[in-house]
Amino acid sequence: MEGVYAMDTAAIQALNDRHIINTYGTRKLALARGEGTRVWDAEGREYLDCFAGIAVCNLGHCHPAVTEAICEQAKTLVHCSNLYYIEPQARLAELLAKHSFAPRWFFANCGATANEAAIKLARRYWSQKGTPKPHIITALQSFHGRTLAAITATGQTKFHEGFEPLVPGFTHVPYDDVDALAAAITPETGAIMIEPIQGEGGVRLPAPDYLAKVRALCDDRKLLLILDEVQVGMGRTGRLFAHEHSGITPDIITLAKALGNGVPIGAMGCTEEAASGFSIGSHATTFGGNPLVSAAALATLETMTAPGFLQKAAETGAYFMDKLNELARNHSLIAQVRGQGLMIGVELTEPAAPIAAALLEHGILCGPAGPTVLRFVPALIIERADIDRVITALDTVLQGQAACTT
Repeated sequence: MEGVYAMDTAAIQALNDRHIINTYGTRKLALARGEGTRVWDAEGREYLDCFAGIAVCNLGHCHPAVTEAICEQAKTLVHCSNLYYIEPQARLAELLAKHSFAPRWFFANCGATANEAAIKLARRYWSQKGTPKPHIITALQSFHGRTLAAITATGQTKFHEGFEPLVPGFTHVPYDDVDALAAAITPETGAIMIEPIQGEGGVRLPAPDYLAKVRALCDDRKLLLILDEVQVGMGRTGRLFAHEHSGITPDIITLAKALGNGVPIGAMGCTEEAASGFSIGSHATTFGGNPLVSAAALATLETMTAPGFLQKAAETGAYFMDKLNELARNHSLIAQVRGQGLMIGVELTEPAAPIAAALLEHGILCGPAGPTVLRFVPALIIERADIDRVITALDTVLQGQAACTT
């Protein structure tokens, strides 16, 4: 089926190469259409999408409820500034508050700007208290976004290179190591910022009691706990928020990616106490939470919190993990399968990128998370028959790869 603009892949690539700054490298596909767990390229070839726009389209592509909300809002009011009250934004905040620990919300444009808001709030909170504590501890192998403060918070040097000097006031310590966190605390430390599961860092899960210990440490040392749930939130792990598995709550949480099911929106939620760090004029954004994106996010959240939706996603994720673990027993190229819900990483004994490229030839979209981890983050509506198709394709690819290396 032809895309809306009816250009073929070669024409799109040529136009792209003439005018767009290349920060993404060479790509093979020009995606033109999506529906549910399927996407089609400019030539009409169909693919099973197990990447979901990097954990964004959790309800699948062009979900009817979200599409309808976007269309209806686009006919009413697309944008107005935050100098005015916005009904969809207020209703979205109310629904997020209902389903979370956080009664207060600030809406941003993406995950990085949600994390910027969290960093600014943590710093200003202590400044408002009259005891400035600008130091924030984050984890090695973390990923918090591409803005300057967010890449400084990110514990991967490859994202820092060429952007120095970075923002002062950040320290990185090993993930899943509470002793390292405690040792890094100074009198100027105001917050600890971590991902409940590291996504870009390789789908790395901490010990089951890690978050509880971090929460206890923050309580004992009077620190704010910031949880970056940009990738792991919004149902990805089988719960609405990943920290629910640990039975704790943070002081501040950040969301984005799947919040708008593809429409760009980020959010920072917090306790009433933490919210006191911001006041009129202390932080703002032009587009954050505008009528269009708020309407899309509201429809997304209403769909996701309907009875049975998250339970089914959790069960589907368990099925996917079981099938991958069965596959691992037959392939020495698989070192480990790890994940929670439908956030799954397959650790390989060799680079993941060629395996992802080979799966593309079988009509499966996925991607790496670090050098040797194959990441599967499909829409939460994926069916077991689709998972079986992935397993069959991966089995074939791994057999071929093993044959090439023997």
